[in-house]
Amino acid sequence: MVLIDDPSWPAHGRLWAHLVSDESLDELHAFAAANGIPSRGFDVDHYDVPADMHAALVAAGATHVGGRELVRRLIASGLRVTTRERRGR
Repeated sequence: MVLIDDPSWPAHGRLWAHLVSDESLDELHAFAAANGIPSRGFDVDHYDVPADMHAALVAAGATHVGGRELVRRLIASGLRVTTRERRGR
């Protein structure tokens, strides 16, 4: 399942949300590509998506969840990349 949290992360003069899959990165990349999200938005285990895309992504099938739920499900899926692991890449 593809999940999206609230756009609450400020950067570059906009608010951003996180888009993840709780099943596979293949599912996440396919959903992103089908919805015009550029590959440069991918950050190891999620896509950063601007607030103005949020409603369209939910309409396309992403399930809106709170930030804590998104992280909980990403961890449970085994796809979460920790800060320590990010530094090692």
